[in-house]
Amino acid sequence: MGWAHYTDHYLLVALTIRVSLIGVVTFGSLAGSMLPLVLRRLGFDPATSSAPFVATLVDVTGLVIYFTVALLILRGTLL
Repeated sequence: MGWAHYTDHYLLVALTIRVSLIGVVTFGSLAGSMLPLVLRRLGFDPATSSAPFVATLVDVTGLVIYFTVALLILRGTLL
């Protein structure tokens, strides 16, 4: 059983996953590189506080990015 048997809109599902994965990785890279600089400017120690903030921020915004992309791409077909 392959993608064709999964649903009639398997290419849209694959496109949704691809676009959202690119968005999440891009946002995670930007947040991971910019957050320590922001924390240093605010007077906090970036070495101890950046990892939990980045992980939480990327997890939460990853879900938002995924569902937003799914809403935009799959509107009218599966949603």
